[in-house]
Amino acid sequence: MSTLKGFSEKEREYHAYQARQNDLRQQSSIQRRLDELEAAAIRAQAEKEQARAAEEQARAGENAALQREADARSEIERLRRLLKGVPGADDAG
Repeated sequence: MSTLKGFSEKEREYHAYQARQNDLRQQSSIQRRLDELEAAAIRAQAEKEQARAAEEQARAGENAALQREADARSEIERLRRLLKGVPGADDAG
């Protein structure tokens, strides 16, 4: 009877050990998935910020081009007035 109790106790210990190992594997798996998702979220945020920066840079380039165009048109008008002999045409720009 004591031999059977010994086996029974060892079997309980073995099952407890296996249960603990299963829990540890599950925790590890969950942690790994969490880490993957966090890394993906960080990458997505970085991509979003890069896209926003590129958009702002493009907008700034557009604004600069529009300003250069306006400056060129203004200079064209000033030169046309100068050619026509309009008084005060050489005061601007």
